[in-house]
Amino acid sequence: MFRGAPKPWRRRPGAVWPRLPDKRAPDAPEAHRGLLASGESRSTSSLLNCYDLRIPDWTRLAGASTVLTGLAVLVLATACSRSDPAGAAANVTPGASAPALKRERYPLTGEVISVDAAAKTVRVRHDEIKGYMPAMTMDFSVADADAAVARAGRRIRAEMVATTGDYYRLEKIWPDDKAAGDAVAAGALQLRQDTHNRGRSAYREIGETVPDFALYDQSGRVVQSARFRGRQIMINFIFTRCPVVTMCPAATAKMIAVQKLAREAAVPNLELVSITLDPAFDTPGVLKEYADVRGIDTANFSFLTGPESAIKDLLTQFGVIAEFEGELLKHTLTTLLIDENGKISHRADGSAWEPKEFVARMRR
Repeated sequence: MFRGAPKPWRRRPGAVWPRLPDKRAPDAPEAHRGLLASGESRSTSSLLNCYDLRIPDWTRLAGASTVLTGLAVLVLATACSRSDPAGAAANVTPGASAPALKRERYPLTGEVISVDAAAKTVRVRHDEIKGYMPAMTMDFSVADADAAVARAGRRIRAEMVATTGDYYRLEKIWPDDKAAGDAVAAGALQLRQDTHNRGRSAYREIGETVPDFALYDQSGRVVQSARFRGRQIMINFIFTRCPVVTMCPAATAKMIAVQKLAREAAVPNLELVSITLDPAFDTPGVLKEYADVRGIDTANFSFLTGPESAIKDLLTQFGVIAEFEGELLKHTLTTLLIDENGKISHRADGSAWEPKEFVARMRR
């Protein structure tokens, strides 16, 4: 629980806390992306493995100077699972059990050389992966949204997933450009110092100015709070794996409704911002997929993520509780309206607020 959060947002008796989808059972088939009929949102980690790319063992390519090409993308059926691609068990004796897949994860850094969005692959000139493979250029399978976010020339850090049969995939992809990283790190440090200096008064009341911050948006671009000066802003906090329909899914639906009503009312200079409560999981690519699946117009609607310390300090200063207990993320909901001068003009807690109420408070 974060210090500085006011008492009105403490857990109430009978409150329902969202439980994350169970990571321990990743082999359950996925009927489709997004919300299931029950209202539960599957973990994106399951969806990210719908496509695998088979490439030769690097040890058989020692001394080769050419880029690994001629790679085959194996597209699974709509019921995606973390099962071995078709053909991997072709030599298994009938009636015998197929050998269990072995997955190993390694941290990877490197530069994107090219992107094939249609094939959902990226070619990366990666640095040495200590204890596994030397520096080289090779292709990796990625999720749809990660392929859409990837840019040639951008440095990245990610987790490389090496699977039995020489299948390689990148997950948890983050921008790793020095300038962008320095800007986000500086913003996190400034926010940390500000929260510390405010002490017990860290919580910002209506009428106070919002703190400065620097985070990544759903496209991997750095977004600094100064960008919003002179604009009206609505800010809320959600996470993509939230399975309780009355929590984050409801909050997102209401932000979408505000966007529509504000346009109809000709509200000028409006920006909508959703900041993740789960930055370890919600990478730029995951946030992009979250927006794409829901058909969200991101022209003036940004989804932000970044260092955990920066997110925690923002939650403290805005009076939002979010803490993990194992796989359980306990959190409250808060939506804020910020005026053109960067001051908090209105806030609503929970998800019972009406979009028209916020639009009515916006300057025309």
